[in-house]
Order: sequence, then structure tokens, then C-alpha cells
Amino acid sequence: MNVLNFAHAFFSDGAHWHGYDGIPTRFSEHVQYSLEALLIAAAIGLPVGLLTGHYGRGGNALALVATAGRALPSFGLLVLMFIWLGFGMLPVMIPLVVLAVPPILVTTYEAVRSVDPSPVDAARGMGMPEARVLLQVEVPVALPLILSGLRTAAIQIVSTATIAAYISFGGLGRYIIDGLYQRDYEKVIGGATLVAGLALATLAVFWAAGRLTVSPGVRRSG
Repeated sequence: MNVLNFAHAFFSDGAHWHGYDGIPTRFSEHVQYSLEALLIAAAIGLPVGLLTGHYGRGGNALALVATAGRALPSFGLLVLMFIWLGFGMLPVMIPLVVLAVPPILVTTYEAVRSVDPSPVDAARGMGMPEARVLLQVEVPVALPLILSGLRTAAIQIVSTATIAAYISFGGLGRYIIDGLYQRDYEKVIGGATLVAGLALATLAVFWAAGRLTVSPGVRRSG
């Protein structure tokens, strides 16, 4: 059987659409893990990236943090956290957040630093407080690049959240891990197809978010 036949056999099996191991349940679990990790990473990376970009300080430190975060193997960190912290959501969240923070942090910093200084200086000359300069002048212009960092982080999380199944958590990775153990290649291909589909859906969500939140003038200038 080829890949398409395996995928067809998986999705046409009604047993895969019901119960605790059904596609809707595993899909919702995967989305939950991914969304929680993205929100935590954004809560860390966005404020730090915005402030350091606004004041133009800490770029070298951010680059060091990003390099260190990208160098850490997510699977190895997951196993280490599981051994250290035991069973729970925390050992799953830590590797995903560590993976997602660097692209958000660095891209947000670069986005703010790339804003044309002329309107920023004009806003300061009008007596606008620094917080308003950042939020009303810099962020709207930097938003497309900021969203690209969030999009990159989200795709990485969706793809990597499959490792949660290794420590007996759910999500779409359950099909891949269990399928490999059982030599059930229909399940492996089906799980991989679902993860790829979710990644494409994530791209579509961020494309729509960009269309809704980024002003037409900024899109045209980009």
C-alpha cells in the first residue's frame, strides 16, 4: 500500500472518529496543548521583544537566548522534565515554550527596530509618552513582522507537540507513537496527515489575522 492508500484506510475507518481515541478528541487535545504553549510563549516573548526593540538595548543578549533556545533538543528536554517533574502538563509545556519563545522574541525585537524613526521622533516631539509611542506608532507598523514571528512559533509548536504522546499524553502524536509501536502504518500516516493539516490551518489563521489587523497602508508598504 502507498501513502494515499494508508491515509484513505485510516480516515474511512469509522472507529477512528469516535471515543477517547477518536480524531475529534485527539485533535482538540493537540490544539489545546499548542494554544496553551503559544500563549505562554507570547506572554514571555512579546513584552520583552517590544521593550528591548523600543529602547534599542539588549539585542546581543536576545540573540544569545534565541541561539540557546534553538540549540536545546525538544525531545531530550521533554524526557528530562518528565523525569524531574513527573507526570503532568508542565513537562510538556516547558519544551514547547522553550522552542517557541526565540522566534517570537527575536522577530518582535527586529520588527520594532525596523520601524522608520521619523514618525517615532515626531511622536516624541509632540510630547507623546513612551508607552503610546510604542503601542500607537511602532507596533502598528511592526505588526506584520510580529505576526510572522508568532506564526513561526505556532507552526513549530503544532509540529513538535506530537512528542507529548511519548509520555502518555494525548494529541495527534498518539496516533504516530502508538502506530509505530503497533506497526500500524495506517495510524502513523493518518496521524502525520492530521498534524500537517493542522499546520496548514494554522498558516491560514495567521494569514486571516494579518488581513484583519494590519492596516492596508502597512501591507502595501511591506
